[in-house]
Amino acid sequence: MIETERLIIRPWRDVDRSKYLACCNDEAVTAHLGGPASMEDIDASLVRIRKSQEENGFCFWAVERKSDGAFLGYCGFKIARDEGTPVEGDVEMGWRLRRDAWGQGYAIEAARACLDWAWSNLKADRIVAITVPANRASWSVMERLGMTRRPDLDFAHPNFAADHPLSAHITYVMERPCS
Repeated sequence: MIETERLIIRPWRDVDRSKYLACCNDEAVTAHLGGPASMEDIDASLVRIRKSQEENGFCFWAVERKSDGAFLGYCGFKIARDEGTPVEGDVEMGWRLRRDAWGQGYAIEAARACLDWAWSNLKADRIVAITVPANRASWSVMERLGMTRRPDLDFAHPNFAADHPLSAHITYVMERPCS
């Protein structure tokens, strides 16, 4: 669907399920996301991903390495559904890669290709990305993509109690480039 020099960003396949579970059961991968996932969590996530693709024409697509066909994780978009937050209704970009794929430039390569796709295929005026302040690796990717930190759009995530370490979320934004 989307190809880069080293990656294929594509729809999900049934065979990705167990590989996605393995990725989401790595404590380092999920440290800023609430911890390891169960198979039920993975199945619910895949239902949401497929529903987003069907309804919106985009989702968090599977990321595959070209050289060996390895499933690395996901990258793409969803509509932010976090009720009452300043990003509700925005197109939100996200990525998650398995730990052994970190530090090799895959996240930035996939994210750039997805952004190019978005500006060519979506009418969104902006793309947002969110994370917790402690997730330096994620917000570093956001900055390298050219996204701008928007403290006025930071929020307490409704899925966590206000005093939970994963409650505070920071927001980065990329406005639609001028033609």
